[in-house]
Amino acid sequence: MPIIAPRSVPRWAPAKWTQNFQRSHGWTVTGGNVGSSNLNDTTEFVRGTQSISLVTAGRATATGGTADQANFQKFGGQALNMNGKAIRLMFKVSDVTKLRWITFYVGTAGLANFFRWRVHTHTNTQNWVQSGEWVFITLQWGDVQGAGGNLSLSPARVPSTKSGFTDLRFQVVDAGTGPCTVRLQSVELIDDTSATYPKGLVSITFDDSWSDVFDNARPAMDAYGFRGTTYTIADQIGTPGRYNLAQLKAAQNLSGWEIAGHAYQGAIHGARYDGVTAEKVDADAGNLRAWMVNNGFNSDSFAYPGGRFGKTTDGVSVEEIVARYFSTGRSIISADNRESTPPPMPHRLRSLTGISSIAPGTANPANLTGPGGLLDRAQLSGGWLILCFHSVITTAPTNDAQIHKDDFESIMRAINSRGMPVLTVGEVMQ
Repeated sequence: MPIIAPRSVPRWAPAKWTQNFQRSHGWTVTGGNVGSSNLNDTTEFVRGTQSISLVTAGRATATGGTADQANFQKFGGQALNMNGKAIRLMFKVSDVTKLRWITFYVGTAGLANFFRWRVHTHTNTQNWVQSGEWVFITLQWGDVQGAGGNLSLSPARVPSTKSGFTDLRFQVVDAGTGPCTVRLQSVELIDDTSATYPKGLVSITFDDSWSDVFDNARPAMDAYGFRGTTYTIADQIGTPGRYNLAQLKAAQNLSGWEIAGHAYQGAIHGARYDGVTAEKVDADAGNLRAWMVNNGFNSDSFAYPGGRFGKTTDGVSVEEIVARYFSTGRSIISADNRESTPPPMPHRLRSLTGISSIAPGTANPANLTGPGGLLDRAQLSGGWLILCFHSVITTAPTNDAQIHKDDFESIMRAINSRGMPVLTVGEVMQ
């Protein structure tokens, strides 16, 4: 299968302030769960001549208290103005199965006053942070999880201030199942999404090629001039309940949608790319891209089956195989942070999935559109909010892959009333 090289090259957001942890960086290691540390680690680094590292003691309890913490921190540094800025972190974790979470703080007075972001929360299914590799994560104001002291968040999740922060902390809490090595290479400030999109940014995406999206979602979006990205399973096109080829072409050519890739074979989609060999992943992704090109669909966007981008059954990176054919890969990970523009890891785009009339939490339409919901956060505090829908129906939903047409329309109205731009994934990347 010949490689069909992606057409677009991801952009890089330059740092406006950076700490790369070269000598005399002034950071320290604290916490009751530190086994060992090295503040001038010359064994593994990707910038300059060193990074900083610690090894957790591996004895964390379920309390989350001070005894569980292993921290990199610096107090009393230069006051940082984070208006219109996001935090970009680069770090490496030796074994993510040993982690419970990573949290980042900014504040003052020894963090008596603080804002807090969750950087990573470990799951037993799919983790954005993979073991043994350097990763980037951006933290935007729309993702702040909590505040303390004299700092606060409004009901719409707008922070009381975005400047004057002198204290920084990168906090690791392990799972209590043994030591874990964490290396921190950089903490940076970059322009956040609001620099380009002052009212936030939304992409409306659909997985699995359900024909009710064409029947029910497309007209609701047409009413506002919204265009979507539909991630297509090629061999399902024209089968009962799915798009046919004429509908796909109408969505692209008459409504301006992006026709993107999800899988070539439905059977491979069901098995997930991390459930088959590298040879099968390469064949499926390559055949998918060729099918798209042959049918006039030139999107460079891809969504991993089941959102899973780990390793194949024979240990090859799914992400690296997909990158031979597509310039982006969308996951269904959304627990911790929204995306930024440009995204630092475009083959791990986050999205909010499971949006359903019967869903709990943030994926419920009322919570999504209500005060302090993800639309508010993206509009008022920055962030690229990628929404992932599956089936849009006119009967009562029975699972979290289904949303009633009325609830879908309520989300479209809420986006429109906020004046938020809606772009396809491919347009954002270009």
